[in-house]
Amino acid sequence: MAVDELDTLILRLLIEQPRTSVREYARILGVARGTLQARLDRLERTGVITGTGPALSPAALGHPVLAFVHIEVTQGHLDEVGDALAAVPEIIEAFSITGGGDLLTRVAARDNAHLEDVIQQLIRLPGVVRTRTEVALRERVAHRLLPLVESVGREAAGRAARKP
Repeated sequence: MAVDELDTLILRLLIEQPRTSVREYARILGVARGTLQARLDRLERTGVITGTGPALSPAALGHPVLAFVHIEVTQGHLDEVGDALAAVPEIIEAFSITGGGDLLTRVAARDNAHLEDVIQQLIRLPGVVRTRTEVALRERVAHRLLPLVESVGREAAGRAARKP
């Protein structure tokens, strides 16, 4: 989906001021409320905006240990293992990957013993051959999208400026 300069400004506001009303966003941007709402609807419909819920901290929820668990799966069992991962509450995300392993999961645990219990649960899943775990020591770059949004906006502005 093509994101233009106004979309970029809207996305920046959503990231920086998530609790602001649509009316206030429109005022800040100097556009009609209906224009802003139409843009928001399009950004949601096309999958650019995927949610509006709060960002939560696993650490603040009592799960400060973050680990990345690579899972190797028996050929032909990727879908069933992927489905089984959804039943493990400590798995925050899971992706099919290339390279060393078939799945990469992000796991939150209360402590190292709890992490070991989660890994043992994963190893027992039918179709799992082996796992490899990497424990995160410190977050160096927090999850962020604003730099990407701004880059996309600059590219859109550059394309618009080059059009005759």
